[in-house]
Amino acid sequence: MTGRDRALRITGGAQLTGDVCVSGSKNAALPEMAAALLTRQPLILRNVPRVTDTAVMGDIIRLLGGEAKGHGTVVIDTAGVTGNDVPDELGRRMRATIVLLGALLARFGHARVPRPGGDDIGARRVEQHLRGLRQMGARVSETQTEIIAVAEHLRGDRIVFDLPTVTGTENILLAAVKAEGRTEIFNAAREPHVEDLCRLLVKMGARIEGVGTERLIVDGTAELGGAEHTVIADYLEAGTYAIAVAAAGGELRIECTRPEDLQLLLLKLEQAGAHVQVGDDWFRVGRQPGTPLRPIDMSTWTFPGFPTDLQAQYMALMTQADGESVISEYVHENRFQHVRELAKMGAGVTVEGRLHAIVHGPARLRGTELAIPDIRSGAALVIAALCAEGDSVLRNAWHVERGYEDMVGKLASVGAQIKSVSMETESPAAHTTYE
Repeated sequence: MTGRDRALRITGGAQLTGDVCVSGSKNAALPEMAAALLTRQPLILRNVPRVTDTAVMGDIIRLLGGEAKGHGTVVIDTAGVTGNDVPDELGRRMRATIVLLGALLARFGHARVPRPGGDDIGARRVEQHLRGLRQMGARVSETQTEIIAVAEHLRGDRIVFDLPTVTGTENILLAAVKAEGRTEIFNAAREPHVEDLCRLLVKMGARIEGVGTERLIVDGTAELGGAEHTVIADYLEAGTYAIAVAAAGGELRIECTRPEDLQLLLLKLEQAGAHVQVGDDWFRVGRQPGTPLRPIDMSTWTFPGFPTDLQAQYMALMTQADGESVISEYVHENRFQHVRELAKMGAGVTVEGRLHAIVHGPARLRGTELAIPDIRSGAALVIAALCAEGDSVLRNAWHVERGYEDMVGKLASVGAQIKSVSMETESPAAHTTYE
């Protein structure tokens, strides 16, 4: 049974209690797998999350002629790679495919990738990627379906992003580490997964200064070597579970993570009425039964601002708050797709333009059948279903599987009434239940 045949069945009303260990970051693992194309020596990545997107990246590497073996710990050898043409069917499954452009261009001087796929959350702003590569000497052509880049010699240059872009920063980094001379990236993205990619590239022999800041300086080197690296914990997964327990009630100790990556979210949760305790590599979030949630406004922005990838989940939380809250989305212009599905459950959300949503709470949510439109909307609908009366069926569960390793199992282990079911038969034999 594939993810496209499955749905999530959730019975609301259960509190969440226990420990959850956060998996590795999908958003870090994908560009780090792409970085394996920069060397003919093996790259060993540990803590790679077992999600659909990392499996797709492994398939792409294999179809290009390389090897990608293992689960959790993945060994990638691209010595045999001769292809530089990313297959359309696989490449369009996720937007992270675009980072293969910089890596393949640096390795072979030629690359073709399909237009980015993945979630329909708005413009990809790939023009910033392409402008940077052109400044470095690449000839780039575009069609409605593909991007082709050619460069006999990539040269370092001064690259300025008008807005911070995560995949744009990663793409230029992957090209710059093997370019001739110095590349300076201004207004670089500072997300934890961008910093983690820099750490891996340095282990491979790259020369990068300013890691973790908005100005990255890269001195190109002709050869990079293999390395071993542990993928950073997924702060977006950690944040999702933190929001879930604040909404449903109970207490979770969220382990294997870095609380410093979620300081703004944890502040918002405290302001809303949750109890938060922070340790070195864990934090605890709890809310007692009957404790009201306060409405707290939120605006998304690039790191260290509030993550756009937690906006939908936060909106689900605010449906349970006592009063009105305003949620502003400044990163992606098409990221309120969950609003329609939340409304089917009884949520009161008014969207104003494309930037603002007003949440009218508290809402008495009712279980119903819903369609998951994208990864983070799926997480938000799971949270809403945990708070709802009765049963909810969330179709298109494959979206959640793209971004969260074993969400069903992890939530069930802390008390959620959740199972993965077959949309074809709905028979008990077809159910995968965690109890």
